[in-house]
Amino acid sequence: MENVHIEIDDRVAVVTIDRPPVNALDGQTFNEIAEAMAFLSAGREASAIVLRALPSARVFCAGVDLNDSPRRFRPDGRPEDGAPQGDAREQVDAGLMPRRCFESIYTCGPPVIAAVHGMAIGAGVAMVASCDMVVATTEASFALTEINVGVLGGVRHAQRLCGPFLAKRMFLTGEFVTADEIYRRGGIEEVVEPDQLMDKALNLARVIASKSPIAVRLAKESANRVEDKSLAEGYRTEQDYTQRIKRHADSDEARLAFVEKRSPVFRWE
Repeated sequence: MENVHIEIDDRVAVVTIDRPPVNALDGQTFNEIAEAMAFLSAGREASAIVLRALPSARVFCAGVDLNDSPRRFRPDGRPEDGAPQGDAREQVDAGLMPRRCFESIYTCGPPVIAAVHGMAIGAGVAMVASCDMVVATTEASFALTEINVGVLGGVRHAQRLCGPFLAKRMFLTGEFVTADEIYRRGGIEEVVEPDQLMDKALNLARVIASKSPIAVRLAKESANRVEDKSLAEGYRTEQDYTQRIKRHADSDEARLAFVEKRSPVFRWE
């Protein structure tokens, strides 16, 4: 892949977005992020993921590439005059590509931790909000600027990140809010100095990666499924997932290791 890179070490994957100068999301980058998440979901090498921008980038993500959008929205399904027609699904649904990208993060097997420095704008906010946890620097800021350029989008993701009222202010004004403001509303795990960002994100990922990889995946899936359920329905769903976990030998290994006061040895079984 050209704009997205994957590194895996000690069961933690680092997925880096690298599309200079501002990591604007074009069709290729949307697809490469989705491909990276699919690859890590299908494999067993990583139990947690840190999603970041290249540290030297000016911003985390400047949102959708406005120069690329007209290519995706052409009604003839061709990226440019004379080019062959692309995916028919994308021709009749120009929003499919970004939705597929964000959903790939939200439904990715291993939990995804966003490590945010600089600005996250528009689709960048949606990408962060699709993650399971967020660590940001004191210099990070977030904005839904679509209204400034005559379009809309991102408010539902922002609601997940910071609640309905701040999300609506961001949506209606296009103004930036700080990482501290979102932290106060529970959407960011920790706000740190820039030189501490990756250490904090990786430490959190390593804690997750030390657990049973099967349990971690089922825990994330169950948490996603109960997010919009009632208390009673959500708890019943969690109970069903507990039964699913107990089918696996790694569940017994976690219990035995705890009782025997030793480190568990998980075998993906």
